[in-house]
Amino acid sequence: MWLSEFEIVLRDRVVPNGAVRIEDGRIAEIRDAPVEHADIEGGGRLLLPGFIDMHGDMVEKEVEPRTGVHVPMRIGIAELDKKLASCGVTTAYAALSFIGASVTSGVLRSEDHTSAIIETIAELKDDLLVDHRIHARFEVTFTPAITMLQKLMDAGRLHLISLMDHTPGQGQYRDVELYIARIANERGMSVAAASEVVGKRMAGRKGQGDVLNALQDLSARARAHGVVLASHDDDTLEKVELVHGLGAALSEFPVTLEAAREARRLGMYTAMGAPNALRGESYSGNLSARQAYEAGLLDMLASDYHPASILPAVLGLAELRGQGLVTAAALTSANPAGALGLTDRGAIEPGLLADLVVADRHPVPRVRATFRAGRMIYGDGTLAPARQRAGHAAERVPAGFELR
Repeated sequence: MWLSEFEIVLRDRVVPNGAVRIEDGRIAEIRDAPVEHADIEGGGRLLLPGFIDMHGDMVEKEVEPRTGVHVPMRIGIAELDKKLASCGVTTAYAALSFIGASVTSGVLRSEDHTSAIIETIAELKDDLLVDHRIHARFEVTFTPAITMLQKLMDAGRLHLISLMDHTPGQGQYRDVELYIARIANERGMSVAAASEVVGKRMAGRKGQGDVLNALQDLSARARAHGVVLASHDDDTLEKVELVHGLGAALSEFPVTLEAAREARRLGMYTAMGAPNALRGESYSGNLSARQAYEAGLLDMLASDYHPASILPAVLGLAELRGQGLVTAAALTSANPAGALGLTDRGAIEPGLLADLVVADRHPVPRVRATFRAGRMIYGDGTLAPARQRAGHAAERVPAGFELR
């Protein structure tokens, strides 16, 4: 199948008006000029590598859209799958929390609940549009979860682990007063009541014993199973050095520019949220993804909590630095593929999976179609096969299309 008349974003350059041939789900050929009698004509639209989303924590809210309201998991996961495809995501790491039985920001998080989500994703895997993988968000203050993580790794169900510590007063919530105000707003309680909740969490953190040995054991098991280890909300040079020593290859959502710079010095990848990059600021008052990108310290963009932010964030960042689309697009394709060991995807080049995103820049950045392994998994009706040319016999029409 030929896709022609596209602005193609390659690993090292942009083809202004070219064509891509797909065979057996993979990129077979790339041309710097349009081809005649193409199956699909893009009309000058962008053709980007499919988005690899290494951190999306929407699953829990999809299966529990309101506190205490539980949608059947199969329905919730299937609906999220459609949303991800419509946003250009072809590979998605479901970020699931391992923090003990609790309700955080209105979302139930417990071992049984998380296990059920993982099992349901595995059961539906062959019927889902997107390639779904599991990203464990491990709160280091809840060491009992290590046993469950080990079981998941033994079963081959885990692909990425983030070491997290959401105790107020450090990391993401260094500004305790700001965090108290946020808790009060989210839970509809007074500032005094929220202060009491936060105070108990901080006291509990001080009461934790030394978890370093447990983390070292977890790190060793992750290496043995080929599971990538990341750190979350790095805020100091000391923390970056600690997690790097434990084997972390990624620094997710670094809180300060100094932490991001240290992670880069140690050879770690850095990842930040697309909503942060789109808005130009962190909702927690931490490091701006735009600032990190302009400093040359940003390697990956993740959906975080809003996959629709990915495309406009990439296009916005492309305007900030001289490398333009090539460098910005790598944040959601080549770079996460390299960091996560995905050698069969991440760029538009012969031999790799035909995971592709068709997009418009104007009047608003929009994903028009998404292909996974050469199959269209999303289309909004604007991308259609080339019209039959006068004087030619009827040509083959790709499955799932109708001529308009």
